[in-house]
Amino acid sequence: MRLDNQLIAYVVLALLVALVVSFLMTPVVKTFAYKVGAIDVPKDARRMHKVPIPRLGGLAIFIGFMVSILLFVPITSEMKSILLGAVIIVVLGVVDDIMALPAMLKFVVQIVAAAIPATHGVTILAFSNPNIFSDNLYWVLGSLSVPFTILWIVAITNSVNLIDGLDGLANGVSAISATTMLVIALLASEAQVAIVMAALVGACVGFMPYNLNPAKMFMGDTGATFLGYILATMSIQGLFKYYAVISFVVPFLILGLPIFDTAFAFIRRIAHGQSPMHADRSHIHHRLIDMGLSQKQAVATLYVISAILGLSAVVLTTGGEEKAMLFFAALCIVAVVAARVVFPKEVKEELHEELEELKEHGHHEEPGKDKEA
Repeated sequence: MRLDNQLIAYVVLALLVALVVSFLMTPVVKTFAYKVGAIDVPKDARRMHKVPIPRLGGLAIFIGFMVSILLFVPITSEMKSILLGAVIIVVLGVVDDIMALPAMLKFVVQIVAAAIPATHGVTILAFSNPNIFSDNLYWVLGSLSVPFTILWIVAITNSVNLIDGLDGLANGVSAISATTMLVIALLASEAQVAIVMAALVGACVGFMPYNLNPAKMFMGDTGATFLGYILATMSIQGLFKYYAVISFVVPFLILGLPIFDTAFAFIRRIAHGQSPMHADRSHIHHRLIDMGLSQKQAVATLYVISAILGLSAVVLTTGGEEKAMLFFAALCIVAVVAARVVFPKEVKEELHEELEELKEHGHHEEPGKDKEA
């Protein structure tokens, strides 16, 4: 497919502007975080860092994103509703990063923020039927479209927030997901979606030097919920909205990692008789750490998984289901082989040493548990 050179130019400019502004604003926001006391203190085993680190980095991401959007994106009524909801999400995140808010209050405000675009045209009206044997090609939601849209936006907003547990993880996964949406939007000639996603990628990359391990600053709930919100709303604009072209599974592939982690967390907590909102130390990234991987290795592993899902989504939209399945299987095999080549020895040696040590002391705990506690 021939790509529009003018659109490519706008995409590149939007990405670069967001990147530069986000990068330059991060030290400013960092100073502000210290002044208002938005500091993440390592007070429990779920936190991987050992020293207090400022939060609010998401504010720099938001500023970089907004500058780029205001410069390069036509502000339609739909876009206006998305940005208004984003401002509400960011204000909520800033207040929560400074003073911890009750979970129920945050949930209610997120619903309000999601309802704004959902009632102003950013709505999932229908999607392709995953049942290939059915005569109905599409599921038309009808009166359920607005509630379903609000559920999608709130779910993805919180899913990205839940994976924000290691240095650079949520930021990098969001950048990979946004890049995937950007590529699909370019292939489908959806100019607005492509430029918005370029701005999001740039804002994430601009913050990345401060967020990679060892992190100098965290994005906090401000950044994680903002990224989740934009990914959710723009997936409706660029994926669900064009259900005649894009398959039902594409948005779930692109956002597969946070969706799976959230679903698994909820099922795990309910099975243990806990509230689904109860925080714990059993997310995917925690499990990788407990297996013996370092923070950098765990984050790289999850980046690879997210990239595999994203590439599979791109192939699915361009080459059909059969090619996508073969591509997905091939990439999984490559990833497994690469993982065994890159860090099998050190992990095996470390686990072996732990087992030997446990045998000597007569313990029978699972190796790797509470390693970082």
